[in-house]
Amino acid sequence: MWKHRNSLDIMAEILGIAMNGELKTPIMYKANLSFAQFSEYLSFLLEIGLLKNVNNGGKTVYKTSVKGLQYIQGYEKLTALLDMGERNRSGGKRSPIREKILPS
Repeated sequence: MWKHRNSLDIMAEILGIAMNGELKTPIMYKANLSFAQFSEYLSFLLEIGLLKNVNNGGKTVYKTSVKGLQYIQGYEKLTALLDMGERNRSGGKRSPIREKILPS
């Protein structure tokens, strides 16, 4: 079953893939994004400093910046907090509302 991802999920996924440095096409495929979608996210992440490009032997490699690593940490804390709080209130089950906001 396909889960819909929101922009925050997709950004965290791209940043996670690029943690050790990665070329553009593998990031796009691993994040399961079209070229147009990936181009928008790439531009945005570079613009706000969550991702940086590094020249590696004539090729451009994209790597998660320190600020990007902070984003990943905050994202993981937030999703864990929301997941734990939701499970406590619902007796271990996830609510349909949470599924719409932050799918797993």
